[in-house]
Amino acid sequence: MRPSVLVGVLAALCVLILQSAASAAPAPAGDLLLVPEKVWSGQGDIAQSGLVVLVHDGVIAAVGPEASLTVTAGTRRIALPGATLTPGLIDLHSHLFLHPYNEVVWNDQVLKEPQDYRTVLATNHARDTLLAGFTSLRDLGTEGAGYADVSVKRAIDEGLIPGPHLFVATRAIVASSSYGPGPKGFRPDLDLPQGAQPVTGVDEAVRAVREQASRGADWIKFYADYRVGPKGETMPTLSAAEMKAIVDAAHQLGRPVSAHAGSDAGVRMAVEAGVDTIEHGDAATEATMKMLKQHGAVYVPTLTAVAAIGEYFEQYRPGGEPTARMRESEHAFRTALKLGVTIANGSDVGVFKHGENWRELEWMVKLGMRPAQALHAATDGAAKVLRQQDRIGRIAVGMRADLAAFEGDPSATISALAKPVLVVKDGRVYRAPAEPR
Repeated sequence: MRPSVLVGVLAALCVLILQSAASAAPAPAGDLLLVPEKVWSGQGDIAQSGLVVLVHDGVIAAVGPEASLTVTAGTRRIALPGATLTPGLIDLHSHLFLHPYNEVVWNDQVLKEPQDYRTVLATNHARDTLLAGFTSLRDLGTEGAGYADVSVKRAIDEGLIPGPHLFVATRAIVASSSYGPGPKGFRPDLDLPQGAQPVTGVDEAVRAVREQASRGADWIKFYADYRVGPKGETMPTLSAAEMKAIVDAAHQLGRPVSAHAGSDAGVRMAVEAGVDTIEHGDAATEATMKMLKQHGAVYVPTLTAVAAIGEYFEQYRPGGEPTARMRESEHAFRTALKLGVTIANGSDVGVFKHGENWRELEWMVKLGMRPAQALHAATDGAAKVLRQQDRIGRIAVGMRADLAAFEGDPSATISALAKPVLVVKDGRVYRAPAEPR
């Protein structure tokens, strides 16, 4: 190719790249006046009509009737007819480095997909999550991708890529020889990459907490149990002393702790160790749920992932007969709801498609929550779990402008969450209705 032609091709490519980047970039931050049909603020159960929200410098500056507000020249007015404005939604259990198991099974994602490739996928997953109206995400383990979540979080914070505010757990902690891939089913002379950091004994458990915290973990996650029984039953893996050491070391370093726990014994041991959140809790009994409430631990049920796994591997069809594990997790959820256990939204997205995080709230409502209860679990309630209740989770003056709007009213009909029309994070517009020219 002649040099002049090559220069022309390179110039054209540069133009295309810049145009693509510009089309994906958020609108510059500036004053916004959001004019929805209704506002659901997170401070009550009912969406209110006749209110608008004024945003200045990334912060909610005013909420009230439009006629009562002073709006400066140059403020961008976004009309949202027929839509309800809510706080930006929060998902407390995600895996940005995973994608649905009916695309590639978990073992193959960890063993065969390079970390660089998985990180690129994670950036796309972060974007899809944000555009769905989820402006904050707790990512509970990279599942074999090391500390790459810390880099994705940094790239989002620096504005290099779009995505929600991330609260990351990095590698997570498991008992040696209890997670995966393997060792069961693989040759014993293979040195397999692991989906989490294995430990044996209190000293290794504490060391893992310190390593992960020093690398940038906001949360520490451990697996209280896993499928290690003689017939694949879920049984506790870490000892009570190891769990307590993890929690104490994490809390000393200012990191809250989440525990994967599916068995009743695993939930009980994790709660006794002092964890802040229980993930899954499928087989927790009423007595154990009472204990969870007494200790002030928060229950994150991940109902959607259970249903997704049922679809992939157990012949479940939506609307059909639930699987045994679905019935088990439904019973745990209904028990927690009856007892008044604090329930927060966390979907285990990654097991199913990123950007469909709203499906968890649909399951919560299907299993007995009122729509407004489910919204609280994904806004002000989830913000408390993150220790961010003074910054996000409500529409109120002085809060960060993390906002979303949906067709209809999700406080009355939760399925409205499937139709986002506006997403604002830190006052920047990432999704908006088409505006007249």
